[in-house]
Formats: sequence, structure tokens, C-alpha cells
Amino acid sequence: MLHGRAAARFGAKRTVLASLVVWTVVVACAFALAPGDPVGFLLVGAGIGLVLGGTLALTRSLFSQLVPAGREAEYYALYEVGERGTSWLGPLLFAAVADATGSFRPAIISLLVFFVLGGAGLAIVPLRRAIRAAGNPEPAKV
Repeated sequence: MLHGRAAARFGAKRTVLASLVVWTVVVACAFALAPGDPVGFLLVGAGIGLVLGGTLALTRSLFSQLVPAGREAEYYALYEVGERGTSWLGPLLFAAVADATGSFRPAIISLLVFFVLGGAGLAIVPLRRAIRAAGNPEPAKV
């Protein structure tokens, strides 16, 4: 609900980009977490809970505006391939870095690659033009 309110006020693109910044902070906090710190662990978990569901829901909503009418199945199939791809790429990168370094700390930081690349990709997409090109009505805030 927080993401929905933020998107209504600031636009979906800005809200998703802000979520990626929060994700980056949460990952940095996980990196800095002292071993055996239950309060820190719970705070990192709360941070993940704060952004995980809202970010996913908002990106799906934003993506739906880029889908031309009548082509929903093929576009959402591509979306699912991308989403499922990160469900194995993230753990693969994490495991590779942990194995190479012998520590989970660098492996945690390696996950920032996904947030940085995703944020950079979203930042350069001309969403208003893409929504118009898809034949969909342009929202007041993107």
C-alpha cells in the first residue's frame, strides 16, 4: 500500500527507483550486520519486507502500461522469463562469490549489481513515449 501511495504522488518510475535505493541500503545493512545480532537481523528482514512486495507489484503495474492491447500473453511471458531469470541468477552469483571469497559478506554486496543495473535500465527508458507507442493512455504521473 505504501508503494501505491508513493506512486500516486511521485509516479511509478520514481517510486521503483527509490525502492531500488532502499534495497541498496538494506543490502549494505546486511553486509554490515554483526554476527549473532538478532535485532539487526530483524531490522534487515523488516527492510526487505518493506520493499519486496511493493516493488514487485509496482513493476508489474508499470510494465502493464507498456503492453499493447491484444499482446498481453507474449509480453507477460517475456516478463516472467526475466523475473524467473533473476530467481536463479541472484543465487548463482551469490554462491559463486561466496565460493570464490570464502565469505558471505562479499556475496551479499555482489547482489547490488542487479539493483544498479535494473535502476540504470529503468532510468534511461522513456516511459511516456513507450506508453504512447503501446497505444495506452498516458497516466498523469509515470
